[in-house]
Amino acid sequence: QVQMVESGGGLVQAGASLRLACVASGQILSSYGMGWFRQAPGAEREFVAVVRWRSNAKFYADSVKGRFTISRVAATNTVYLEMNSLKPEDTAVYYCAADTFSGGTYYLWKEYEYWGQGTQVTVSS
Repeated sequence: QVQMVESGGGLVQAGASLRLACVASGQILSSYGMGWFRQAPGAEREFVAVVRWRSNAKFYADSVKGRFTISRVAATNTVYLEMNSLKPEDTAVYYCAADTFSGGTYYLWKEYEYWGQGTQVTVSS
């Protein structure tokens, strides 16, 4: 069993930066990927970024590529999401997720078993 707790959300102006953190308790297997999804009101949960635990390979949604950076600290089971040049359309609840990494489906939220409770990010224009 893996439990995950996010932190770092908040209210910022467009162009600002935020860093989200997610700490996982329990065993994070080397086969896992840990990533971030987000969900805006009335919208489906969407992929943001994922890091493959074994190789540290990183994958991003096109909408955040070049602005967001995902990183991990294996020793503490922590994954970070550094968000720069934030836009109003980045406003959403951000969720941390983990499960066995699959190269073909890592961007599908339904493929993840373990989730955090979410943290709100609001970007004002």
